[in-house]
Amino acid sequence: MRPLRAALALAVATMLATPALADDWPSRPVRMVNTFAAGGTADVLTRLVADHLSSVLNQQFYVETRAGAGGVIGVKSVADSSPDGYNFVLTNASLLVLHPLGNPKLTYDPKRDLTNIAMIAGSPLIVVVNANNPAKTLKEFIEQARTSAKPLTYSSSGVGSSGHLFGEYLADLAKVKFEHVPYKGAAQGLTDLAGGHIAFSVQTVSSAAALVRSGTLRALAHTGKARLPDFPDIPTFKEQGYDMVVTLWFALSGPANLPKAITEKMNAEINRGMQLPETEARLRRDGLIADPMSFEQFNRYIDAEVATWKPVMERTGLLGKQ
Repeated sequence: MRPLRAALALAVATMLATPALADDWPSRPVRMVNTFAAGGTADVLTRLVADHLSSVLNQQFYVETRAGAGGVIGVKSVADSSPDGYNFVLTNASLLVLHPLGNPKLTYDPKRDLTNIAMIAGSPLIVVVNANNPAKTLKEFIEQARTSAKPLTYSSSGVGSSGHLFGEYLADLAKVKFEHVPYKGAAQGLTDLAGGHIAFSVQTVSSAAALVRSGTLRALAHTGKARLPDFPDIPTFKEQGYDMVVTLWFALSGPANLPKAITEKMNAEINRGMQLPETEARLRRDGLIADPMSFEQFNRYIDAEVATWKPVMERTGLLGKQ
């Protein structure tokens, strides 16, 4: 009977400790892992969330950049950490949906190894070329690809990323060939595009916004449902004959078995922070839209995204092939 009593005592102690854990947490600095190179959308959003949480929870939430392997390195570092509420990671559609679909040897399972806490914001994807490129429209660009002696090169934020998949999907629909050049993050690929080293890039609107505004890059189309208020001159793919509506969303995740009280507290604060007027204005300026969801709603949304992208990856030959 003693082992049974001891087990029951431990269970009761754990249940009683959970509210205390939530009340005391965080009692020391919290690590927030940015999974992509500095300067891109992931970096901006990680710091935006970290700053908000630091101010409202009266503890330092610091950003650690661990880029590489399309974000997998950073995710794995948090998936392998203790579920004590002191390690979180910036995830996105690629890390929670596309990589798991494309890579059967992925070193983590997004459902088994992570607690996917909250949606942060989403951005349409955008196709941009160097401002010196003679193609002024998507139609002219596709014609340029068709007549090119070699496949046009394009950058994304890594193999299996939304940008990579979208580039292959566009090539399939337009009946052209592209050559993918993966980078560790958006900023490096866009810098090479500005320098004339690659033909085009597929990134989030937010990552390319500054270079588009400065006139260094030319935007040909984005994947939103309608034109964006802060970028009214950029047409959608849909209005140019391509039924391609895609959002690259970003989220915050922690290790599996994160206490429910901490998960709910983080979810509520992230939702509140992303709806603050000054935050919404900042997001909109960069082509991002906040979409607050409860923990349960967000996890159902991830399941729906898997159902949406799986057939696309089958058509492009990327399902289970990375």
